[in-house]
Amino acid sequence: MRAQPSKNIRARGWQPQGSFLALVLLLAFAWLGTANAQAPEGESWGYALAHELMSPYCPGRTLAACTSGQAAELRQWILLQEAAGASREEVVAILETRFGDVIRSSPEAEGWGLAAWLLPGTAVLIGAVAVSLVLRRMVRQAPLPTSAPPEAPGSRPDPAPLGDDEFAQAVDREIAAADL
Repeated sequence: MRAQPSKNIRARGWQPQGSFLALVLLLAFAWLGTANAQAPEGESWGYALAHELMSPYCPGRTLAACTSGQAAELRQWILLQEAAGASREEVVAILETRFGDVIRSSPEAEGWGLAAWLLPGTAVLIGAVAVSLVLRRMVRQAPLPTSAPPEAPGSRPDPAPLGDDEFAQAVDREIAAADL
């Protein structure tokens, strides 16, 4: 004999935390995967670096998006350093020495820069937990109607509920009476 599935999800003991936790972990891994993505070994890193670094000449733009002549010279310099055999890390260190930390599009994941990476994710996680707790409490505290509310003195009792046909006939009668 096969058991009949329950129509009430809560009666079966379904808990949304597992689904929610799986979604949060999936998003976290996807975010970390894109944050650490770099060009494969053997490919040119000079062009990719120009897209990652912020331009010191065009505020708010990457070095690749900046139209300044100085930015074009800096992009060429990066490509020349790559062709000369310098490593990506050496070039970034030289540029940081010359222009400061503002050249990085994202902070390093150490020191105070680590807080910039962790705080947004932590805030989203805390907010999601708070929302789920509030919603769970609201669902638990929702009162179930047990009986009709007490009637106020002098009020008319509600008529018995009508079926679809009876309701349609009652509406037709009211419309006909209003057309007088």
